[in-house]
Parts: sequence; structure tokens; C-alpha cells
Amino acid sequence: MSLTESSENRTLHLPEDYDTKISSVLPYYSSFHQETINLVRSLPSAPKVWLDTGCGTGSLVIRAIEQFPDTRFLLLDPSEDMLEQAREKLSSYSPEKLHFLEASPTQEFSRKLDKEPDVITAIQCHHYLDNGSRAKAVRVCYELLKENGIFITFENIRPLTEEGIITGKRYWGDFQSERGRSEEEIGTHLQRFGTEYFPITVEEHLRLLRETGFRTVELFWYSYMQAGFYCIK
Repeated sequence: MSLTESSENRTLHLPEDYDTKISSVLPYYSSFHQETINLVRSLPSAPKVWLDTGCGTGSLVIRAIEQFPDTRFLLLDPSEDMLEQAREKLSSYSPEKLHFLEASPTQEFSRKLDKEPDVITAIQCHHYLDNGSRAKAVRVCYELLKENGIFITFENIRPLTEEGIITGKRYWGDFQSERGRSEEEIGTHLQRFGTEYFPITVEEHLRLLRETGFRTVELFWYSYMQAGFYCIK
């Protein structure tokens, strides 16, 4: 996951601050990774190739790599600084297990991979995109994915109503306050909703994923203003 503010790849926090701050911002952030791993573990066979786009500092991969000893992981992120953090975090693993792709946003990634991934994950990295760029990013994931492969994504979500947005922000703000964030920090973060990141509703996500061509599209996780989806090609 990458906390870039826009397609220009500015960062909300310096990469070295990322891992310590993200859990005070996003409720159940570690669950995004664990539930993703649990879902992949439930598949009929372990993936041979797993691409994590918006990989950030490699937090998902470092949790997954021990549980999937025969899987090769590909890591992609818009930020070279984030990729460098991931390289350091995963430096004890052999190159046969890991491959770092050249820094690129998902929607601009055009490299042909040697092997099609069985799994592609995009955890909290596409809600910074406008509708057109998000659709392009999902299309890139679809086209890279192996037939019958699975795409798993978590994103911030826009509630269905204006009152829901107000309630959701208050609810989310209380979570951050309980984790020690100041009122100023919370206010600045919540003001970014719809101005610096652009969440869409669950219904809009489901429609986009179906229109992209996935044969199976499911919501499998939802809490606060974040949701997880999986799709089978």
C-alpha cells in the first residue's frame, strides 16, 4: 500500500514514518493484510506468482512470504523511497523469492511480465485516483492476471448518503483520537476526503469490477470507511 496523495505521487508521510503511523490512521489496517492472506490460503492451490501493487514498505509481503514458501512475489509501488524501504525490510530473502519492479503507479504500468500472476493485490492504493485513472488501474490488474486468478483490493469507501459521510468521518475521527492523534491532525486528514483522495461507494466498486470483466466480484470485508473486494478472472 502506498499513501500517495495523488497521481503525482506526493506522500502523506515520509516513508520511514509510514509503518508507525498508518495503524493510528486506518482502523484494522493489519487485518487488511491478514484477511488477504487468509483468503489466498483458502484457494484450491497456492499461487506461483503474486503481484502486490502499491506495496509500500512491503508489510503485506513480509507477512505472506513465510506462509507461501513456493510463491514468487513481485513488488510494485509508485514511490522509489517506499520500494527502498521494502528492499531493506525483505533483504534476508533470496532474489528467487522476490522481484522488485521499477517504480510506477498501477495505471501506468506497462511492462510485460515473464509469468502471469495468480494473485494480484492492491491494498489502499487506488482511492487516490480519479474515476478514469482508477478504471485504468483496475484494467491493468485484470489484463496482467492469469485466467482464473484472483484480484484482491482494499480501499477507502464513500458512504451512500451525505449523512453517512458526516457520521463516517466522525466515527473515523474518534478512532484516530483514541490512538493519540491531535484534533488538528484528524481534521486535516478528514478534509482530504473528496479533495485529495477520491473514494467511491461499494456499489460503484462492484459495478467497476464487473464492467472490467471479472466473472466473480464479491465484497468480503467492510468496517468504518474501508472495504475489501475480491474478483476472479
